Amino acid sequence: MLIHPQIHPVALQIGPLAVHWYGLTYLAAFGLFLFLGMRRLQHQPFASIQGNGAWTRRDVEDILFLGVLGVVLGGRIGYCLFYKPMYYAAHPLEVLAVWQGGMSFHGGMLGVIAAEVWFAWSRKRPLLQVADFVAPCVPTGLAAGRVGNFINGELWGRLADPDLPWGMVFRGAGDLPRHPSQIYQFLLEGLLLFVLLWLYARKRRAPGQVAAAFLVGYGFFRFVAEFFREPDAHLGLLSLGMSMGQWLCLPMIFGGMGLWVWARLNSQKT
Repeated sequence: MLIHPQIHPVALQIGPLAVHWYGLTYLAAFGLFLFLGMRRLQHQPFASIQGNGAWTRRDVEDILFLGVLGVVLGGRIGYCLFYKPMYYAAHPLEVLAVWQGGMSFHGGMLGVIAAEVWFAWSRKRPLLQVADFVAPCVPTGLAAGRVGNFINGELWGRLADPDLPWGMVFRGAGDLPRHPSQIYQFLLEGLLLFVLLWLYARKRRAPGQVAAAFLVGYGFFRFVAEFFREPDAHLGLLSLGMSMGQWLCLPMIFGGMGLWVWARLNSQKT
């Protein structure tokens, strides 16, 4: 049985300036996106696009900026709507209190989709082309975020068998060993999804299929990880014994499957 190391959330203190580990993981996520985005420019079909429609470093930087806004605004609004709608309806000003915590991946994803729509419209690019460009660059950022969750000792897992070698005691969750679900998510929806999606996206695919693969892959891995993650205390398990995270993953999985099939059929027509 392991003990969570209880790492101090502040990585560096310089006078009144405190640099938090979680902030550093966000910076790492954005840096990885920029790095991978530049590599993505060498993949097809982006490498062969010429003229006014050619992809450049400026495009990568701009879509990163818009994506950051989408993640922050969508993540916060999504958390308020999906996880505590009644509370925030009664305390609307606290929606702005982001320092109190509370971000939703699914809300952040919707925010990123809105950013992609704006980018595609403003640059006169096909939306599915933009989505296919972005999708393989996202999982490493998700992995960085799970590292931040682990350092902060938050979003811990459900109770584990005492004989589980990597069962871990999180001080804020009592004295019994739990699944380190942050690490599970780091490995599944972070590293494994990145490898699979990056390899899949290296070959030319029908427009929309790479984005569809992300939706199905993340939805499936997150759905599995939720079996080991402690449900939100104020929600618990919902209908059919599933968590809110699992219910939010189902539209991703089925929507991604539908998009992948539609993209394939549409490419065969052309």
